[in-house]
Amino acid sequence: MIGIIDYNAGNIRSVEHALAALNCEYVISKNPAELERADKLIFPGVGDARYAMEQLKQTGFDSFLKDKTAAGIPILGICLGSQIIFDYSEEGDTECLGLVPGRIRHFSSINKRFPFKVPHMGWNDIYYTETEKSAPCRLFTEVPEHTAFYFVHSYVIQPEDTRIVTAAADYGISVPAAIRSGNVYALQFHPEKSGEPGLRILKNFAERIPPAGGC
Repeated sequence: MIGIIDYNAGNIRSVEHALAALNCEYVISKNPAELERADKLIFPGVGDARYAMEQLKQTGFDSFLKDKTAAGIPILGICLGSQIIFDYSEEGDTECLGLVPGRIRHFSSINKRFPFKVPHMGWNDIYYTETEKSAPCRLFTEVPEHTAFYFVHSYVIQPEDTRIVTAAADYGISVPAAIRSGNVYALQFHPEKSGEPGLRILKNFAERIPPAGGC
């Protein structure tokens, strides 16, 4: 069963509708205790990193996510949920969960003369990195390279170990679009808003990623 974490900062309904369309067994809760039996977790998010971290701390999901990561439960972060799994975000000068080493930086912080509009919003193709090509992950099974997905973000994942990046998109710079670090998976784009390819990724997470984690 998949648990969807509701911490008042997530795109919960669109994720719920996507899983329902796939006939996946899932439960949504604002209470960590109600998700204890979930063998996989989806951690969505939209909006501001500082507010999201405040909500995680108030609900107890901060320690819950750390404990589940340590226990090897597969976790899929989406959009903001793909960012605050790292150590720190420039958005609101925010200390984040620290599930994966790295920082989150604004486009303009990476390139002072960034040439494109921010936020990065709309459809963009992804390409697979050498990590994904050399050790394919089941998350992208039957998802061809250069498939377009829907992005909305102003901040960019900057992992300490760039080898965890499995897919990226071009938007003035190379934008990490997907990462894999042990049992933690993260997507900067919105699979639940990306049509059939996005549903395929969610289906792969539900059916192909072993409950104990790993590819």
